Amino acid sequence: MRFLYQQLATELQQQIEQGQYASGERLPGVRELAQRRALSISTVVASYRHLEACGYLHANNRRGYFVKARSLPPPLSSTPVLPTAVPSAVCSQQIALSLSKAAADPAYIRLGAAVPATSYLPQHALQKALQQVIKTEPTRLMRYEASRGTPELRHEIAKRMALHGAVVSPEDVIITNGCQEALMLSLKAITQPGDIVVIESPAFYGLLQALEAAGLKALALPTDAKTGLDPAALAEAVNRWPIKACVLIANYSNPLGCLMPDSNKKRIVHLLSSRGIPLIEDDTYGDLGFAGQRPSSCLALCPTENIFYCSTFSKTLSPDLRIGWVIAPKHTAKLEYLKFISNISTAALPQLAVAKLLQSGQYERHLKQVRPQYQAAIQRISSSIGRLFPTGTRVSQPQGGFVLWIELPKGLDGSQLAQLALAEHISIAPGVIFSPTAKSGSANYSNFIRLNCAATPDARLERALQTLGQLCYKLLGPKTQG
Repeated sequence: MRFLYQQLATELQQQIEQGQYASGERLPGVRELAQRRALSISTVVASYRHLEACGYLHANNRRGYFVKARSLPPPLSSTPVLPTAVPSAVCSQQIALSLSKAAADPAYIRLGAAVPATSYLPQHALQKALQQVIKTEPTRLMRYEASRGTPELRHEIAKRMALHGAVVSPEDVIITNGCQEALMLSLKAITQPGDIVVIESPAFYGLLQALEAAGLKALALPTDAKTGLDPAALAEAVNRWPIKACVLIANYSNPLGCLMPDSNKKRIVHLLSSRGIPLIEDDTYGDLGFAGQRPSSCLALCPTENIFYCSTFSKTLSPDLRIGWVIAPKHTAKLEYLKFISNISTAALPQLAVAKLLQSGQYERHLKQVRPQYQAAIQRISSSIGRLFPTGTRVSQPQGGFVLWIELPKGLDGSQLAQLALAEHISIAPGVIFSPTAKSGSANYSNFIRLNCAATPDARLERALQTLGQLCYKLLGPKTQG
């Protein structure tokens, strides 16, 4: 459920995009619109300020709010063009390590790794929860936690998932060190080195690292910029190859931010089930949709099928908590054993703190506050790209999350841009690391980059975007200058 100011902001945004309010036109005054819509003045002000943050309006002293001239880049083409997919070994993912190092270095503008700035995270609520656990559970923190995780957190996760349609037992919840470990445990449970795993294209590079570490072959299938993995392409693939698993981000995929329709989710799950192929569902960004209502997971839509559900609090509470989880009722015992032999257990302190945030309702209140902030961040950086980057640049239109997938003009190499940007203390993610082979070529996203939009919106960020635009022009050559 969205707040009233969000509903009003969405309606006004649609009117602006449809041309009902022209560039430079003044919107109704705050008091006038409040009376007309029977809303409070604070609600209208919040709506206008949200649209201002998204780049739709600008305030003009005491004259009111005016429609801002916007130069958004065109969206990505809807249907990806890829050669016939064949399984390939995953390699050359070492460049992702440099992103991780830059993400931890405050000297860099961190637009590469998908790590939110502190201002997007509930720092004070989390700090208070951690202090409460230290004060009330001192002896509990002096021993190994159970491999499955603390009962308190497993119970709260199961309760929350039930609210969104996935009824699971707390006994089937396995707490992991982030979603990365959840994915790795899932892959270990059902594959052997050399097996073929279907993935999306472009694919989250953390998944590619997991495949590489497990010695698995990736079969990258085309992913629509709006609706996700193509069920028809999957049907063709399972007829042609001995596939052992499929990994899917159905809700706000990384890096595209697309949302798969429920009908496609069901179609894919049933197709995989008919061939005895497990689905590993990564739902990292499911809580960060812009539309208000959380989308259904594949597990919620098809609860009896062979699904490994993986998620995390890294993007919503704190990356450093390293709290994720995996649920696969058909494989609970094996997952618990794999977790035990991997690292025994996940630390109890962050688990208990997260359980307190869930139980108190603070987590849900934080989500309601931060979702429009992420939407504003996406709009703000999209607008800057349209203003600062060369003609021919295209961007994704994510429906959730906080990353942008950017197609640069032909002839502009994203890896070269990333290297030049690092010299300017700006980290970005080059497109090639979202491809299994990470080599140059049109099918490997060499002219793409991904940007993390959840950076602090200040002058430093604006200068970084200006620098990236200038570097793009530099790489394209003198004919594009000015």
